[in-house]
Amino acid sequence: MKLVPRTLKRPAHKYAIDAAYLGDERALAWTNLGDWQNTDDYKTACQQLADHLAQAVQLNASDHVLDLGCGQGASLHHWLTHYQIQHLTGIELQADQVQRIRQQLGQQVRVEQGSFLNLNAFNFRQSFDVALCIDAAYHSNLQHFLNAVRAVLKSNGRVGFHYLMLSDQWQQLSALRKQKYRYLLKLADVELSHLNDCTTMTQHIKQQGFHQVQITDISASVLGGFADYIRSSTVQNNKDLAQIKIWATAKLCGYLYQKGVIRYVQIRASKD
Repeated sequence: MKLVPRTLKRPAHKYAIDAAYLGDERALAWTNLGDWQNTDDYKTACQQLADHLAQAVQLNASDHVLDLGCGQGASLHHWLTHYQIQHLTGIELQADQVQRIRQQLGQQVRVEQGSFLNLNAFNFRQSFDVALCIDAAYHSNLQHFLNAVRAVLKSNGRVGFHYLMLSDQWQQLSALRKQKYRYLLKLADVELSHLNDCTTMTQHIKQQGFHQVQITDISASVLGGFADYIRSSTVQNNKDLAQIKIWATAKLCGYLYQKGVIRYVQIRASKD
């Protein structure tokens, strides 16, 4: 994929991503790491990451759905067109993306600007059957995220999201190596103190009022897949800040996957 030179400029928001560099130039573009199993196409990989999460929570057309951190709106459009979701709400931190989604999707979906850690502020008229958060929850404290989601879910409502997890190798690392991971993750706006191993994470999720917890390691198809895609296709001439951001993310993904200490997981659970 050939890059088009662009003017050097600072991203409008720390989570802003130039999706055109990744391979999606549509108004409602995907901006996640993607699940690269059996594909080398960016849009397909992103859709697969969303679909696997939807399958985990058994998403169906009758569900009242809350999409947390809906980015540029590709996931909202996907739920509408591929799952025929009739009751759909999106939450996004970036005000310009919220405006764009409203312009593109109109009355088909309710979109609010703000943090998914403060869902009570939106005064929803009813609770949700499903809350989905694609490739974003790990930027927040897991306890705070689950507290916010639990407050707006119906009894037995389902939540699906992606997070980072410590592998069994973590305890064997020296203090210096652990500090290195702390700095690397901080660059990606992830706090190492928020991460735990699988057993501890499962316990914490249950303590927050959830059951039927399923944690699936998808590091190879996400971290490894995204790193391979960027390495082979784009962001080689790092003169644009948007390119540099993507390149740095891919380098970190590749490093985490290769070392195996930090894992990328899909989580689903049901509210008690």
